[in-house]
Amino acid sequence: MTIFEGKTILVTGGTGSFGGYFVNYLLDKNFKEIRVFSRDELKQEEMRLRFQNPKIKFYIGDIRDRSSVDDAMSGVDYVFHAAALKQVPTCEFFPMQATQTNVLGSRNVIDSAISHGVSKVVSLSTDKAVYPVNALGITKALMEKVVEASARNLGEKGTILTIVRYGNVLFSRGSVIPLFLKQIKENKAISVTEPNMTRFLLPLKEATGLVTFALEKGQQGDIFVRKAPSCSVGDLAQAVKNIFQSDSEIKIIGMRHGEKLYETLASKGELLRSEDMGDYLRVSIDDRDLNYNKYLNEGDMKIVKTEDYNSQNTLRMNVSEIEEMLLSQPEIISELKNRGS
Repeated sequence: MTIFEGKTILVTGGTGSFGGYFVNYLLDKNFKEIRVFSRDELKQEEMRLRFQNPKIKFYIGDIRDRSSVDDAMSGVDYVFHAAALKQVPTCEFFPMQATQTNVLGSRNVIDSAISHGVSKVVSLSTDKAVYPVNALGITKALMEKVVEASARNLGEKGTILTIVRYGNVLFSRGSVIPLFLKQIKENKAISVTEPNMTRFLLPLKEATGLVTFALEKGQQGDIFVRKAPSCSVGDLAQAVKNIFQSDSEIKIIGMRHGEKLYETLASKGELLRSEDMGDYLRVSIDDRDLNYNKYLNEGDMKIVKTEDYNSQNTLRMNVSEIEEMLLSQPEIISELKNRGS
């Protein structure tokens, strides 16, 4: 028996990269019903035709619209909240749109889940929420604060609210590898911003494992981080080039607005209240109450001596190790087959 058996599951942003993969993962879990909630009618139709499963229901709506969220929430046991604006340029150019979706929309999901007596909600965040330098990171950081504030108010009663935080998910929409593949196919130069820039890499399968782990093990307000290796963007480009035996040159274009040289999955302060759970870190909620003196007059000397968990000090993969990881991904396997046929 799995944790999903007999359960009704709602996936917001369910037609995105994570949502499609996660729904596929759930197919053999003997669930009662999966509700795919998104505002993308075309992708819902494509997903409906792909799965053709009467236990998968599709709800058109927008998390900005509380009533549409409420329509999908009745009778739900678990919510996986993946709906968001996720592209850095989009959020930079339209920060209020990012705020309305990532912050206010997330509050609608959380409040609706609580009012409908949902058992557990797992909200998906990003390493860009730690020390954010762009609107995407800022709005995701605020999303986390909204979840944690609600969790703090709930205590151990009612809906359990947890967060998962991860870095670059391989082959998710807007990720860099599909761009590299497109440039190779078109015999164009592979554009690399800064070759020494490092990023965490996480296959979709491991992202799914992270949210399932958070569902099973999460306590009120926990943040879960999947330990992940990193690589430099230059090495990643070279690995993709090697796999496809490409003659494309690697062209360095420089760092873009809103980018960092490396990303952080857990800050120093979070690590001090974290638990090592093998492949995962559990960061427990900062449970200070509304006594402002605890914020203004109390500190922790250990923070100064602690290092963040970032893509510079985690396990760094070399080119051959990146190739090995990529060659195990179904998207790369499929691409290589298509090229060989």
